[in-house]
Amino acid sequence: MAQDHDDWAALGRRLNAFRRVRGLSLRALGGATGTTASFLSQLERGASGATVSTLMRIAEALSISMSDLFEDSDPALHRVLRRGDRPALPQASGYRKTLLSQPPIRAFEVYVGSFDPQGSTGPDPYTHGDAQEMMFVLQGQVEITLGPERFVLSEGDSIEYRSSTPHRIANAGDGIAEVQWIISPATSAKAELDEFTRESNP
Repeated sequence: MAQDHDDWAALGRRLNAFRRVRGLSLRALGGATGTTASFLSQLERGASGATVSTLMRIAEALSISMSDLFEDSDPALHRVLRRGDRPALPQASGYRKTLLSQPPIRAFEVYVGSFDPQGSTGPDPYTHGDAQEMMFVLQGQVEITLGPERFVLSEGDSIEYRSSTPHRIANAGDGIAEVQWIISPATSAKAELDEFTRESNP
């Protein structure tokens, strides 16, 4: 892949920034990408380049796109996302999940979930990574299962937990319930984020 030294140096700086906000060591990223800590250290310093396939594996491990590694400048900090333009997952089990964070996702990710009466995140608790997660109830009432414990939260309530704790959220009221999740560092892989499609909400 033809790049001059300045290009590789700039890419290395971006790679280093993304790796650090993901909380990954050089060794951990090397293990996830089939490379070594030594190679990644040289790449971050701009002392060496990498093949397209290697960069693709690195981007995948960091939950970013290839273009994020080559972006010349940081994205604008003042980016408006209208409610109707939120990327969303297909609705299932009376539950709709939309993404508020705009790519490239850096130090944290934010989602909103909307639950119809009797809607839930699914029949079974789930986990994702080992990050700090906060759930804030925007509307209605929900029941959250955390391991063996259960909590009923109402509008304005919040709860924090590790994303590695098996958890499940269900609407505990008669109307629509809406919650917000804030997760740091980001745990979603690029493949998972790619499942979100931009479509207008009602």
